[in-house]
Amino acid sequence: MKPFTLFLLAAMAFAAPVGAQSVPATAPETLDGGYRLVWHDEFDRPGRPDPSKWTYENGFVRNREWQWYQSENATVGEDGTLVITARREDRPNPRHRADSRHWGDQRERIECTSASVISRGRGEWLYGRFLVRARIPAARGSWPAIWLLGANRQSTASWPACGEIDIMEYYPKGGAAMLHANACWEAANGSSAWDSQAVPFARFTQRDSLWATQFHVWRMDWDKDFIRLYVDDELLNEIDLSKTINGREGYNPFHRPMYILLNLAMGATGGPVDQAAMPMRFEVDYVRVYQQQE
Repeated sequence: MKPFTLFLLAAMAFAAPVGAQSVPATAPETLDGGYRLVWHDEFDRPGRPDPSKWTYENGFVRNREWQWYQSENATVGEDGTLVITARREDRPNPRHRADSRHWGDQRERIECTSASVISRGRGEWLYGRFLVRARIPAARGSWPAIWLLGANRQSTASWPACGEIDIMEYYPKGGAAMLHANACWEAANGSSAWDSQAVPFARFTQRDSLWATQFHVWRMDWDKDFIRLYVDDELLNEIDLSKTINGREGYNPFHRPMYILLNLAMGATGGPVDQAAMPMRFEVDYVRVYQQQE
């Protein structure tokens, strides 16, 4: 991926900026199909993300990833875009305990920071059309994601029984960069069951060499029967919810409310990090949630 990474950095330096100003500043109140706007953030207030809509994960959270999550790495710019930045740092891990069983507490130092912005407790929904306009970093080692977890996580259900929907993930598979569109629930033995679709990133960059420098609209249509995941109106995966019953818990996690996460992970599943591409930026123009009215 190194040649593509170098090309991408050059292209981003010289391409005309594609930002929030290129789309309507306000969200349409209704969409075809009887959808009505119920929640949104246009990120039109510079500074920190709106605390009435977002909170944060903190620390070394999951998957033995390289980054330490902190709120300081999420800011809203003057152009009306949420920017999640992954950058190199070097400081002691305040939670370090050599005798801890948690992999994150075992780390003596923080070498990279990023942010994970979540709507838990501020925005949780059952069904609807979800639209997220974003530009992802496509350098080696980045693992940006737009995803959802069950609102009952950590209260009445742990992962994977709480359910997970990945509207967008970017990471390599089989040595090639991929866009992923997935759903996860609990298998009969308590492990994770997946309905996953990995689409080669080259499929998009072959159509448009500047695809990775541009904003794109990721979309989920979710009802009682199906979850359909799209990018720029191209269907990536259709998940049949008649097949997503938790094996041990016996209920369908996708018939219960979920909350959104926007995060930029580094390393782990994302692969070895291209240090020359640091810092990396995951930019979100808007998040909009629509639901069909009875």
